[in-house]
Amino acid sequence: MMKGYIHVYTGNGKGKTTAAFGLALRAEGAGLKVFIGQFVKGKTYNENVAVARYLKNITVKQFGLGCFIVNTPTDDDIKAAGKGLDEMRKIIQKGKHDLVIMDEVNIALYYKLFEVDELIEIIKGKPDHVELVLTGRYAPGEIIEVADMVTEMKEIKHYYTKGIEARKGIEF
Repeated sequence: MMKGYIHVYTGNGKGKTTAAFGLALRAEGAGLKVFIGQFVKGKTYNENVAVARYLKNITVKQFGLGCFIVNTPTDDDIKAAGKGLDEMRKIIQKGKHDLVIMDEVNIALYYKLFEVDELIEIIKGKPDHVELVLTGRYAPGEIIEVADMVTEMKEIKHYYTKGIEARKGIEF
């Protein structure tokens, strides 16, 4: 079995989730089993539709309540994230998936939906063969420290600053 490493995709630029789904696509093509847990997100995105339709070795589960948190998280947001973290802990520890992606987990930390120490405990307890990807802006220093690879997406220029709305199939 191949050794699994810890990746972090962070930064204020577009492409963190897209990069994680790209890695999931590559892993699926190689016959690996993939689990993607999406924190904070709770609505249908077209990458989820494509996975459900075509990629049977990838499972996606959302632990959000419909829309991305913009202001202060509610008690329900905190409960949903805590439940998601517990589920992810079990999935990782079972070791049945070769690649596990915790999408927007850094945002969950940023909004204090759970503590960074809880996530680090999960990371350190992962089976050796599990590849683990953590996405989301604002990755805290403690997460960067335990990671094997960190990629920062940096926004240089984006057309949304000109008022262009998110487009189906491109941004969602």
